[in-house]
Amino acid sequence: MQALCAAIDTPLELSVIVDLGTGAGRVTVETLLELGCGVETLNAQPDGRFPGRPSEPTADNCTTLCQTVAHTDADLGIAHDGDADRMLAVDETEAFVSGDVLLALFARQAAVPGDRVAAPVDTSLLVDDTLATQDSTVTRTKVGDVYVAERAADDDVVFGGEPSGAWIWPAETLCPDGSLAACKLAALVATEGPLSTLMEDIETYPIRRQNIEVTAKADCMAVIEELVAERYDASAIETLDGVRIETKAGWLLIRASGTQPLIRLTAEARTEARAETLLAEAEELVAAAQGS
Repeated sequence: MQALCAAIDTPLELSVIVDLGTGAGRVTVETLLELGCGVETLNAQPDGRFPGRPSEPTADNCTTLCQTVAHTDADLGIAHDGDADRMLAVDETEAFVSGDVLLALFARQAAVPGDRVAAPVDTSLLVDDTLATQDSTVTRTKVGDVYVAERAADDDVVFGGEPSGAWIWPAETLCPDGSLAACKLAALVATEGPLSTLMEDIETYPIRRQNIEVTAKADCMAVIEELVAERYDASAIETLDGVRIETKAGWLLIRASGTQPLIRLTAEARTEARAETLLAEAEELVAAAQGS
């Protein structure tokens, strides 16, 4: 707790609701109290069966937190997963904040012109656009916080994040630390204003996702890589983790699930129509690979 307090250089006079998810995040509560916050908790009794809600701090699993923030007029809601290495948030209007938006907020605060921020290949365009306004850039990694941490260890990276809720400040630790992230977010709100206001200038874009069941995902991905190489300019193709194709209006990602017989498709663009078109392109590539 002392190290967490030392990382925050301002008193925090906020009302915060912390949903521990019956997990191991008690240090978040203790640190926020020490820093001057008023704190109420949800699902604070540790229980590995997770009876209060599923462990993952997703929008669907945080409806009670949203409602509690609204009913108590709290400034901020914090949600952890079971081992508290991840953190996601609810703003003062009871809106769940997406991981991509949180990544953009943390990255914008951490970076100065010329800096780089590490993020996985499935991270939204909104992070690139947010950093571009201050001449900073995103460097992509494989999906998984271990890969983000590996890249964050390099001297040119000042922050690393994954939209699932893993946040890394390499000057302090190379491990995702949900308690540190909660304190950093509370400090950001305390010094710069309500979370909803901080998000106003971050533009979000249509994103489409789909999973397709396949019998031999490795073989399917190999054929997809060949098809993509034939159809798209080499400069638009990234094969760091699956196949990511950049276009002027957006991007699409085709990658194999690490644990299931699935090919996962993601498409994002600055318009709804383009996002649908990109997803259709990805679907056609998978269909062609399966029929080859």
